[in-house]
Amino acid sequence: MSKKLWGLLALLLAFMLILAACNDGEETTGTDDGTKTEEATPEEGTEEEAEEPAAEDSDALFPLAVDNDGTAISGGTLNVAMSKDEPFQGIFSYVLYEDAYDDEIMKYASNSLFTTDGDFLITDEGIASMEVDQDNNKVLVKIREGVKWSDGELLKIEDLIQPYLIIGHKDYTGVRYDVDFQNIIGAVEYHEGKADTISGLKKIDETTLEMSFNKLSPAIFSGGDGLWGYAEPSHIIKDIPIAELVESDAVRKNPVTLGAFKFDKIVPGESVQLVANEHYWQGKPKLDSVIIKVVPTSSISVALQQGEYDVAISFSASKMEEIKDFDNIEVLGRQELYYAYLGFKLGKYDFENSVVVTDVEGSKMGDVKLRQAMGYALDVEQVAEVFYNNLRERANSLIPPVFASFYDESLEGYTYDPDKAAALLDEAGFKDVDGDGIREDKEGKPFEIKFATMSGDDIAEDITQFYLQNWKDVGLNVTLTTGRTIEFNSFYDKVQADDPEIDIFMAAWGTGTNPSPAGLYSKTAEYNFSRYSSDFLEETLTNIDSPKAFDADYRAEQFRAWQEYMAEQAPIIPTMYRYELVPVNKRVKNWSIDYTNESHDNLQDVELVSDTAVKSTK
Repeated sequence: MSKKLWGLLALLLAFMLILAACNDGEETTGTDDGTKTEEATPEEGTEEEAEEPAAEDSDALFPLAVDNDGTAISGGTLNVAMSKDEPFQGIFSYVLYEDAYDDEIMKYASNSLFTTDGDFLITDEGIASMEVDQDNNKVLVKIREGVKWSDGELLKIEDLIQPYLIIGHKDYTGVRYDVDFQNIIGAVEYHEGKADTISGLKKIDETTLEMSFNKLSPAIFSGGDGLWGYAEPSHIIKDIPIAELVESDAVRKNPVTLGAFKFDKIVPGESVQLVANEHYWQGKPKLDSVIIKVVPTSSISVALQQGEYDVAISFSASKMEEIKDFDNIEVLGRQELYYAYLGFKLGKYDFENSVVVTDVEGSKMGDVKLRQAMGYALDVEQVAEVFYNNLRERANSLIPPVFASFYDESLEGYTYDPDKAAALLDEAGFKDVDGDGIREDKEGKPFEIKFATMSGDDIAEDITQFYLQNWKDVGLNVTLTTGRTIEFNSFYDKVQADDPEIDIFMAAWGTGTNPSPAGLYSKTAEYNFSRYSSDFLEETLTNIDSPKAFDADYRAEQFRAWQEYMAEQAPIIPTMYRYELVPVNKRVKNWSIDYTNESHDNLQDVELVSDTAVKSTK
């Protein structure tokens, strides 16, 4: 690693220490609503981070790893349950996928180039390493020699360039062409059809890619500033029209992989069978195969009790009471890179020009006091306690506490305060004119707010009705879009399309590993679902990822300014942080969810100690 890179990392770590000191207190430690996720943008477009290694936390509620006793069998099949009440989408491409469920499946066959440490900073231990030239706004990305795709083809620099050519193309159907991506020199010209390629991407030799940027910031070390962390097999997809890629067999039926396992059989929406990748760069896995199946939330606990599955993913904390006494499993847990939020529609997205068009004055939810009141009216604390056994907590910031070096616990957030909510509504002119307990609008006319939220496990409806009652208690007539909760995939389709029947919505983000908020809240971000932008917001987002941000104090100030501004304007209001639970059968050996040594980074070492899973005697 170069001397300059060591110096920049030292500066970044100093910045993180300053942020931690600014927290003015101890670090926080230790529906289901569907989650969108993002790699280094957003479980899709999503975001951000840096943290103390969770394994160091002596107050952790759950262990982070299992290493069951017993002699491992040869091979075997790991059975994984995806707790979900709808089919998965099945978009198995990192440039195109849209939700956390497809991401969970792809982790077993990851095309990730970089590994990260406990602070989510890129290391040189993965398939690729990078060297940053801050003075010249350049990055050299170097890949290991001899790495092969699961079909035996060598990984080459063209495979690193391919995802940029997809995302930047004018026919790209995904959501990752945003302000970060436009930071790559030549990306805008390529997108506008003025160039046949992206001039800022240059193949130096068979293992080295040079990238040129308009500017660099500390975000580059977390996979930000436009750096993309995944490869795409150019030998397979380079000739597929970009507009047709999302429906192609290369994405839906037989994607190739760089990961420990490769796709073998896909039953759309239901299950995926993967087999060991004999070409995996870290060595062929010890398991023969992995089978991932969608399991309804109503039956997941019984299935685990009977030993039908070895691991459960997307498991809801609301089910913890049902499984806590099972003696055939170990429940692992960690604070998640996640927050749920209440969003307000304040404009539209101009898909032709890839830009948010904010219209606060013309929006039903345009009054900031109305938005603030709706936040104070929600009794999130009671939901966390009653429905989630305190394995969720009210969120006070758009940065989850798992990022201990960035999270600011001094921010108040929107605590439950119905009196304050009522007072804000009175001040804004929303008053009960006819005495029926429901407020009219500022002109004295009936006022109805359309609320979109996702269907989910068996408590989703109860939580939805509880929130509707919270709002009714302060005199607001909030009704469900479509008259009911909405299936996960349809929900995000409607939100993303700015359905006119949605005034407010409740959703969630899996935040990824880049602390920059630009991928979710800039004026070019398609994941900016509230469609809110302003000069101050755009300026602050730019400052966070500017060259000046290599000054630790400056970046800390800009992060704080962004969080305070978002809390004050309330285009979205964070509601909950989540504790991620992963039940693991006692026949599984070497499984970890530690962020510093996540099992998906060492799947080749996972083993089984018996031919069949253990059943519970309780």
